[in-house]
Amino acid sequence: MNTLDKETAPEHAARERMKESHALHGDAVRLAHLYRGWASAFDLDQARVGYCGPTIVAELAGAVQTAYLAGQRNAITILDAGCGTGLVGVELERLGFRLIDGFDLSDEMAEKARQTGVYRHARGDVDLNGRLSDYSSASYDLTVCCGVLTLGHVRPDGLRELARVTRPNGFVIASTRKSYAETTSFEDHVQRLQDEGVLIPAQCLRNGRYVAEEDAHYWVFKVPEKTSAPEEPTL
Repeated sequence: MNTLDKETAPEHAARERMKESHALHGDAVRLAHLYRGWASAFDLDQARVGYCGPTIVAELAGAVQTAYLAGQRNAITILDAGCGTGLVGVELERLGFRLIDGFDLSDEMAEKARQTGVYRHARGDVDLNGRLSDYSSASYDLTVCCGVLTLGHVRPDGLRELARVTRPNGFVIASTRKSYAETTSFEDHVQRLQDEGVLIPAQCLRNGRYVAEEDAHYWVFKVPEKTSAPEEPTL
């Protein structure tokens, strides 16, 4: 008998809520409705399924900052894209980051994030499947995205907006469940964005721990310096 066969009723319910969210095909209205009812139990459910993504993403942010970004950690600006209830923000704050903004599709989840006290701003009703109109280009040193590039939620091209709001020579750190990476041909999307000069894959931790039932890949992307477009030839 494996571990999942021994799960308790609350653990089973948590997994079922996760599966339900993965089946919504990025439908913002249905996702917002689901998370409205899930917000109060979300953190406990994540503990039940062994969710360790936020710790890993935050630790990667710390390593990237130490290795590549000059200045004090408490002066580094971070956007937590799809912040949920603030699990990643809490881990970032523990590591010494202080200038953290966040957004989420769900107002109720964003309110939970605000209640942690670690965010300067945590906005709700923001959909990463569209343009982040409230966020200016090149605004953040680091952008983190954990548990969002997943089945039923955000399409891989959401990376384009994450790169846009990140400063040149800044970094985007994101998790993708293995099933998502395979189903969406995620690496093909990454290659297209690299070919367009949008981002550069710097590192990928493959098959890392994520939840008890499935591993994830953890990606570090560098945002390159923007080059000016070549002038049109004169005929």
